[in-house]
Parts: sequence; structure tokens; C-alpha cells
Amino acid sequence: MIYRFENRFVIEGTNLAYVFDVDARGRLVHQYLGGRLLESDYAELPGARILHSSFETPEGVAAYEFVSFGDLVYTEPTLKSRTDSERLHAFTLQDARIDGDTLEIDLVDSIQQLTVTLHFTVYAAYDIIARKMTLKAGKTVTLESAQSFSLGLTERKLRLSHFSGAWTSEFQLQQGDLLPGKKTIESRRGLTSHQSNPWFALDQSATEENGEVIYGFLGHSGNWAIHFERDQFGFTQVTGGLNPFDFAKTLVAGESFTTPTGYIGYTQQGFGGMSRNAHDFERDVIMPERTRETLRPVLYNSWEATYFDVSEDGQKRLVDEAAAIGCELFVVDDGWFGERNSDAAGLGDWHVNTTKFPNGLDPLIRYVEDKGLQFGLWVEPEMVNPDSDLYRAHPDWIYQTGGRPSTTSRNQFVLNLALPEVEAHVTGLLDELLSKHAIRYIKWDMNRAFSEPDSPQLRDAKELWLRHTEAVYHILDTLRAKHPDVAFESCAGGGGRIDLGVLTRVEQVWTSDNTDALDRLEIQEGFSYAYNAKMMSCWVTDAPNWLNGRSLPLKFRFVSAMQGTLGIGGNLLEWSKDELVEAAQWIKTYKSIRPLVQHGTSYRLASLKTDGVHAMGYTDGEDYVVLVNADRRHYGKNRLRVKLAGLDPERVYVYDDRRVSGRYLMEQGLTLTQQQDYDAYCLVIRPA
Repeated sequence: MIYRFENRFVIEGTNLAYVFDVDARGRLVHQYLGGRLLESDYAELPGARILHSSFETPEGVAAYEFVSFGDLVYTEPTLKSRTDSERLHAFTLQDARIDGDTLEIDLVDSIQQLTVTLHFTVYAAYDIIARKMTLKAGKTVTLESAQSFSLGLTERKLRLSHFSGAWTSEFQLQQGDLLPGKKTIESRRGLTSHQSNPWFALDQSATEENGEVIYGFLGHSGNWAIHFERDQFGFTQVTGGLNPFDFAKTLVAGESFTTPTGYIGYTQQGFGGMSRNAHDFERDVIMPERTRETLRPVLYNSWEATYFDVSEDGQKRLVDEAAAIGCELFVVDDGWFGERNSDAAGLGDWHVNTTKFPNGLDPLIRYVEDKGLQFGLWVEPEMVNPDSDLYRAHPDWIYQTGGRPSTTSRNQFVLNLALPEVEAHVTGLLDELLSKHAIRYIKWDMNRAFSEPDSPQLRDAKELWLRHTEAVYHILDTLRAKHPDVAFESCAGGGGRIDLGVLTRVEQVWTSDNTDALDRLEIQEGFSYAYNAKMMSCWVTDAPNWLNGRSLPLKFRFVSAMQGTLGIGGNLLEWSKDELVEAAQWIKTYKSIRPLVQHGTSYRLASLKTDGVHAMGYTDGEDYVVLVNADRRHYGKNRLRVKLAGLDPERVYVYDDRRVSGRYLMEQGLTLTQQQDYDAYCLVIRPA
């Protein structure tokens, strides 16, 4: 529901109220973000300005929903643009429209002849508001900063939660008080990045299940930034969108541009309530519509089994084992194309290597299908090796500065998708690949960040960052429209491209190249704060693990990987008969609980960092599954206690032939006996 009381706007969700005013000078002044009030209460909210001194605006200090460059406001501007003769703004309110769950506010700068439309759409069931901005030019204008949202907050004390990380250690949760000054989380790498992620949460004293949390996402997979600016009066300005670093976007008269969408959420149910609202919103609204109700298959990926030593016969032997243990999708990873025998050659040449596959891919695809599996393939379309036919034919198709050396990383360059001819070339190759073969799954990888971000062919090279991301989206959108039966996975050296922009276009994401089941628990726990389990691809791989040499029991590896969309990535040809039998049983178990894990409501029950045991719960409101991973045993401490959450306290439940109340399971909890180091458990609890 959206109301307007003269110049006051109220946006309501199920439990959310979001209020701001438009003042006499056209500024949008934040008033309130919190729980819903009575309709009559909104008129009684006190003014949110502070009259401090003549050094501020005449109306006083405040927090804003839109900040234009050049005013007596010095936080990060929502918009900064210039024409040939003007670089300052003077906006006035022209119109405001309410259409169901959407509010649109038009602000006009008559000097630059620029119209800004601010969009607010409330998803009431999830207490989430989508924010974006559309700019329409009356004459040629160059955007230097165009943000998706500015969020003004008046809370006196705030704690910031966000992610940091690196390759193989993504989604490390960081929390700390937001102090006066400016804090920025961002990517300048050309993709979402391993180092940070466009998600945040702000609270005062929230716990897992109690307390107010304000949180946000940005749906963009290129350069992005979210700024948190706290002043001495306790106001906080949060501004998020396209990173203004090295950014430009030129609009000619009559042309318009809409920023990526930002999302602001609110809950009074702590971090757990935040996550559950976000998970439901992602499943119901963000993820591709045709796959929202479909369970994700158990996949097998051949990368860690074969690396670049790919052959038709070798893959068929892996298919036999994968089918026997119950896998439903077989994915051939890197090494199937061009002269690809290492990471030094072949990228860009997306034709089948006839030495490895003398008769092409079709015999292997038929073999996979005859075994009852779907077939998938790995690609890295944004990259090219210097040692490739594509680069030899088009050395000008990479980001480069004329006359200066270009830097390789992982022996590859980034293709200049900002050029229409390069985008068309990549689209054509992938379309041909999917048209010729019965491929049902594409793992789209991107294994390096940008360098030499220049493009002599462009009018302004600063546009390449945005144009590259838009090209990736356009390619994915085109392929999805032409090949609706193909599912896509987003991978960027692991979790380097995960955000609500790409997630509207892919079924799942590769969370990390780190497949050690113990390390993965912390990565997956961080991931769960922002993103749901269905989209999280998790593999069971070999022991010892390739990354750190750690050997973990197969049971531990499965229970860790069953907390998302299960995949197998080990060399099954080297697993013992007993391991294969055990794997088949675990896959059968996973399939039985898969609806709860992928479509159910999840609860973080215990963390290795604080409890010495990791536990996740999943429920559909009836059945409940608990997945538990224990750390090493300690002398005299072989009993584990896990308290559940989300049960009906008055209802009786059954597990392991025991009958207890939901209250018992939430107050006393489960008591487990740890039999070995790195023990693991899968417990199903059902109503009596």
C-alpha cells in the first residue's frame, strides 16, 4: 500500500513503513523506516531536520532520499551529470504518481533539460522495496554518477554487516559499528567480485531471531559501490548503484537510461527473519520464472576428475559411475574445445576439439541421455587466450590501450564486449552451440578481472564497464529466449559474480572454487545471510582435498554439500566400492529432503565459529530436516546439543522413535553423540 498526504509519502509492506517528505525546494527528506503504524499516525511523525547553524541549508540538516550534485549537501550524490556548459543541478518536483504498489516521482532540471524519475515498488509480502532511477535527456548530457538509491536514516547508532573475501574464501561476514565518516564497499574489477558483494545489513542490537534489521541488495554484476556516510548528528546516508569510479554514460536528446535496481528490506525478526524474507523474495520474484517451482537436479561435474585431460571415452566412464549413484545432470567442464590442453590456449575457439571428441559431442550427449541424465557444458565466453584462433584473427577485440602492452592473467585477456561486433560474435557462437547440440545446462565462467580498461573504438572509454555488463545480460537474455530448456549457472572463479542482477538470469551460482567441506561451511553460512540455498551449488569432492590436503569423511562432505543444490565433483573412477555405495545412499537421502532444502524455510541453528558445531534447519511447515556437521572431538566432550527453531511449540514431533514437543526441541534441543572427528548427521523430524 502506498499513501500520499500532501507532500508526505508512505510506503507500507506487511510489517514495514517507509516515509519521506518532499520539501519546498523539491528535496526528498527521510522521515521514518520501521514497523507499520496506524494510518493516522503518519501525519504525527516529528520533523527529521536539525537546525544547527548557518553553515548548512536554511531548512537544516537532514537525511535524504535523493541528493543532487551542487547543493549544500555533501554526501555522495545520487546523480551527477554535465552538459557542454552545465555541471550543476536545480531540480523541482514535477509530478508524483501512485499505481498500485509503485510510486513514481518526477524531478526536472530545466537547465540541463533532464528529467529524473524515481521508482519505488513495494513487495509487501516480503517487506522489500525496489528502488531505481530513470533519466531522460532533453539535450545531450553525460552522466558521471547515477545511483539506484539514496537511503536516509535517522537512527542514532548502527552496526554494519557486509561481506569480504577473496578467491576460495568468499562471503566472510564482517560486522562493526558504523562510526562518523564514510565507509564504502565496492568493486572496481569489472564484475561483482570475490572481495565484496552488493549486500548489506544495518541494525542496532539485533540477534539471530529478534530485533530490527534494515538490509539491502544491488542488482548489478559489474562495477558497483554502496556508500555509508554517518554525520555528527546521527544521520546516515546510504547510497548505492553504479560505481562512479571511472564511469560515464552519455545520453542524447530523447534518450533515457534506467539504473540497476536496488532493494531495501526491513524486519523485526533479527538476522534470521531478514534471511528468510530475502530467500522467499529471491525464489518468488528474482529467480527466472520458469524454474521457480522446479527442483534443481543433482549434478556431476568432471573438472576435478579430469582437469584438461578430457576425452570421449574418459567422460563416458565417469557418466557410468555418476548415473549409478543417482546423478541427474552430467557437466563436462573445461578442456573440451579448441586446442585446450592447459589454461594457456584455446579460449575463444568454441568449437569441439576433434582429437578428444573425434565424432563431436553428440555421441557423448546420446550416451549421457541413454543413462537417464541431462548434458551440460562449461564455457568462458568473455575471455580469449593469446594462443587462439580468435585472438590471432582479432587482436583488437580486447580491452587495451594503443601502443602499450596488455596484461594477461591466467594466460588470458578480457574480450571487449562493449563493442557490438564482439557481443554479436559471442552470441552467435553460443547460439550455434546450443542449436546444434542437446545441451541442457551451461556453466558460464569468468576467471579474471579487467585490466587496461580502454577501448579506442568507443567515444568515451569510461562507458565500457557498464556496456560490458549490459552485453553479458543481453547475451544471456537472448540465449534464454531462444533456448528455454537450457539452465545457466553463474561462475566467476567461484563466487565472483553473485548478485540480484545476474540471478534474474541464472538458475544457480557456483559459490566458491573451495570445495573443502569444512571451509565451505563458513562460506555457505555467510552466503545464507543474503542468498537462498536453492541457487547455491555445492559439491562433494575427493579426499584429500586438492586445495588444502585435508581428508574429511564422506559423510561430512555430503552433509555439508546437501545444504544447497547438491553436486558431485570427485573422480568417481578412484572411489572405492564402499564409497560409491555410500554416495548412492546419500544422494537418495538428499532427493528425499530436497524439497525442504531448496524450497523450504531455513534456520541457522549453530555455527562452528561460536558453537563448535554447524547446524542448519529446513522446514515446509510440516516436516523438518536438520543437517549437522561437527568439528574435531575434544576429550570429555563428545555430546552435541542443537536447539531447533521455527517449530510449533505445542505440536508433538517424532524422530528416531522419540515423541517430543516442538517446545522441547526448541528449548532443550537435540542431543547427539559424536562418534568421530568431523562427524555429521541428517535428521528428519515429522509431526506425530
